[in-house]
Amino acid sequence: MKPSVIVFDVNETLSDMSPLGHRFVEVGAPAHLAKLWFATLLRDGFALTAAGDNGSFAAIGADALRGLFTGAELNRDADSAVKHVMAGFAGLGVHPDVPDGVKALDAAGYRLVTLTNGSTQVAEKLFADAGIRDRFERLLSVEDAPAWKPAKASYDYAASVCGVTPEQILLVAVHPWDTHGAARAGLATAWINRTGATYPNYFQAPDYTISALPELSEVLAR
Repeated sequence: MKPSVIVFDVNETLSDMSPLGHRFVEVGAPAHLAKLWFATLLRDGFALTAAGDNGSFAAIGADALRGLFTGAELNRDADSAVKHVMAGFAGLGVHPDVPDGVKALDAAGYRLVTLTNGSTQVAEKLFADAGIRDRFERLLSVEDAPAWKPAKASYDYAASVCGVTPEQILLVAVHPWDTHGAARAGLATAWINRTGATYPNYFQAPDYTISALPELSEVLAR
């Protein structure tokens, strides 16, 4: 079935999170700690989901930072450092390939929606700054869903809000765990592989693999 709705992950898929490494440096921490922190944030969010809870992305992120900063030689107190890093989300931009890719899919007649484990406020500013907010029909967050992605309930929530079945949705993400979760929930999937990485064999393979978002409209047209 050809999808009528394309649902995008936001963090790292559409947003370029690399500048957050500079935020760590600015508080006296090494830049590489940013990747460990984000992985820790996701791990703990997934753990809460597995236990039947639905935690706040911002709250988990802040507490995970405090844990990583414990004992570190920062140039300010830990609470100030946490606030400085978390504030960096508001200044993120999209990847260079995103605007053209989004516009092409919108022009092709697809309904465009997001589903993020983060907040809709961050997504609103991200897309407004990029000049593509009007291309999206809805900006959804798991904050309003029963669970975080990759739980099935999160994708079912998106389908319900959009008034379609899961089979009518294509999820676009850079995260194999998100792609796998969506596939198990009955969605079609597209994995953006901007770095030339190898897709893990233990996850269900995506229906489409692209290296940049503008390729997706061309692939779907075929």
